[in-house]
Amino acid sequence: MYYKENDSTDVKVIPAHHEGEGVFRTRGFFDEVSRLPIKFQMWELAPGASEGGHVHDGDRALEEIYYFIQGEGAMWSDGEEFSVAPGDAVMAPPGSDHGFRNTGDVPLKLLIIWGKPKE
Repeated sequence: MYYKENDSTDVKVIPAHHEGEGVFRTRGFFDEVSRLPIKFQMWELAPGASEGGHVHDGDRALEEIYYFIQGEGAMWSDGEEFSVAPGDAVMAPPGSDHGFRNTGDVPLKLLIIWGKPKE
């Protein structure tokens, strides 16, 4: 048995997260069948859209991994800003203040995985 999904079905358009700007196109993968303690999504941000700065800590501590597959952006973590491009992977550990924005002329497309870290 196997499960197969693709990025062209069940796409949702939602307001930007964490007081960011613009809208996101999102697609969750295997939300209904996976028993792993993670979420796995594809996000697409229009030029100028952003995920606002935020922190996951305390009871809501999360670790997030971003993998950029299209476009150009800027990401920040704990006061440091840096460029992101296709092929870049960034991990935001619990307690880090982080976010990102699309700085290019085409959609910024990325995969994001997040979950509670091991204790």
